[in-house]
Parts: sequence; C-alpha cells; structure tokens
Amino acid sequence: MLVIVAPGQGSQAPGFLAPWLELPGLPERLERLSEVAQSDLVAHGTTSDAPTIKDTAVAQPLIVGAGLVALSALLGVDRAAAPDREDDDGRADGRAASPVGATAGHSVGEITAAAFAGVLTEDEAVAFVRERGRGMAQASAVAPTGMSAVVGGDPEEVLAVLDSLGLTPANLNGAGQVVAAGTLEQLSALDGAPPARARVVPLQVAGAFHTRHMDPAVDRLARHVLDLAPQDPAVPLVSNADGTVVDDGEEVLRRLVRQVSNPVRWDLTMDTFLAMGVTGLIEIPPAGTLVGLAKRALRGVETLALKTPDDLDQARRMIEEHGGPQDAGPDAPPHPGQPEHQHPQEDTP
Repeated sequence: MLVIVAPGQGSQAPGFLAPWLELPGLPERLERLSEVAQSDLVAHGTTSDAPTIKDTAVAQPLIVGAGLVALSALLGVDRAAAPDREDDDGRADGRAASPVGATAGHSVGEITAAAFAGVLTEDEAVAFVRERGRGMAQASAVAPTGMSAVVGGDPEEVLAVLDSLGLTPANLNGAGQVVAAGTLEQLSALDGAPPARARVVPLQVAGAFHTRHMDPAVDRLARHVLDLAPQDPAVPLVSNADGTVVDDGEEVLRRLVRQVSNPVRWDLTMDTFLAMGVTGLIEIPPAGTLVGLAKRALRGVETLALKTPDDLDQARRMIEEHGGPQDAGPDAPPHPGQPEHQHPQEDTP
C-alpha cells in the first residue's frame, strides 16, 4: 500500500523549485496558481532568498503550490486521485480507482493532501492557504514568537520541561522529535537548559504555529470557508490532528481551520500508516523532513523524498510496486462519526 505525504512550513529552501520548472507545462501551471495566491510562486521557488521565503505569507502558498505541480508531474493529471472521472468543477470522483492507498500532510501540507484527495479544487486550496498564510503572518506580528525542535530525550521529561517553561508541544512528530512553540524568551530558556539527552534546533518559521497565538488566523479562516462546498475525499485522508481516517469533506475542512491553533500529531498519523499496512511512502516537494521521520518510525516501509524530477522514475516504480486501489486495514482508526472524534484537540492551546 502506498501513501503520499506533503510536508509543512520550514521544509522550503531557496531555489528548490528550479529543476521542476524545467519540465514542460509546469511554469505555466505555477503561474496560474500564482494568480490565485496573489504571490509570485515562480520567483519565490527559484530566485527568492531564504529570508523572503521564510515569510509565512510567502512560504505557505509556495509549499502548497510546489506540491501540486509536483503531483501533476508525477501522476500526469490534475486530479490524480481519480484521473478518469471528474465532475464539472474539476474535482475527482472518489468512485474511480486510485493507485494511492492514502494521503496526509503535516501542518500546511494537509491542504495539499486535501486538494490531492479532491476535497478542494486546486484553486480553492491555494486561495485557502493564501488566507491562512496572511492570517498567521498577522498573528505572528502581534508578539515575537517562534518554534524549536527538541530531538531526543525522554518523551515525558521533554513534555514536562516544555510545560514548566510555558511552551506548547505544537508538533508531536514521533521518532524522538517534539516541536516546542511559544515566545522567543521561552524558547531561549529552552535552548539554555534543554531536557537531558536532548538537543534543541530552532526552526525557520516566523511564529508559534499551532498554539493559541494563532487564534486570530482561525477566525479569519472560519469566515473564508463559509462559501466553500468541499467534496468527500476520493483517497483515504489521514488527519494530522489525531491520526483518524476522515471520509467527510466538511469535517476535513473543519479540521483544516482548527489545526492552525492546535497541535499536529504526526506520531499518530504514522501509527495509522502502520495500521493500514503501508509499505511505501512518497514525500512530495519540498521533500525530506517527513521521510526522515518515517525512516526512524516506519521500519520496513520503503520511502522516497521526491526532491527533483530526477526522482520521478523511482517514484513511478514505487507506485507500480506498492500502489493499487486499497481499503484501510482492519486496525486503522475509524472514520469520524461519533462526537468524540469531532474535536480531538479542542482544549489544547
């Protein structure tokens, strides 16, 4: 069984899209998405410097746009989830067979995964991430905040140290990695006195994402989605809120709004991959971070970081070997439907 995953903010690097835009049709495709994003994604993916693409309002549409154009290069269609059946507005028809068994995204990457699964059209996804990026940039400007990865150490001790400093475990990534978020003063205290046997790595992001500091962005997104009509996923979509397989488009959209100020549980997402029987994992650009986690947490699963077009042949080989229409395994977390599945992180800042 094959899963395609999309990375989050901080995975981008200057020039990472340059080799992709040498492929026929991709520059034009990214230019069209740039119009929706109201941002020059072509320039930001090729010539913009690191400080420019660190800007939240720039980085988030860039990451989603990069994932979408890479998917089109990999699978050769706009809606790879269901290439031979689309409705009038370009969404995939979930009844068609897919070579991909499941999809998921880390933080902003979940928007890319939702578009891939047909919940949102590409234009809807890019417009959503445009508003998300702007809202989170504005929220980040209220007070100096940031994020740092804590790698290693005893998990319980790490969480206790974060709590003592007033920091939020914004990303529980598994494989011995927790991302702390809070004020720069709190993060400086963590860097000066890290948990035993752990190291602290500051991340290239501009704010304390997935915490209460992002509440204003949640309000902005809640207003933005009022006019959207999401479709049910054509490919099983694993939510990064709690690892649940979500089969209702409206619920996917609600979770996309809520995740801005709630923690990402990538550890639970990877647990679900194991329960589903995943044997192959492809991370789309800007790739590398999620494959690194998977290599440590998903032993025996073949992984590929799809970084440049040179990796396309290997990715297509993996699709052929691991892909095919699949149902979630019997041990996979259930689809939402009971009240306890609807707001898993509601009380977490």
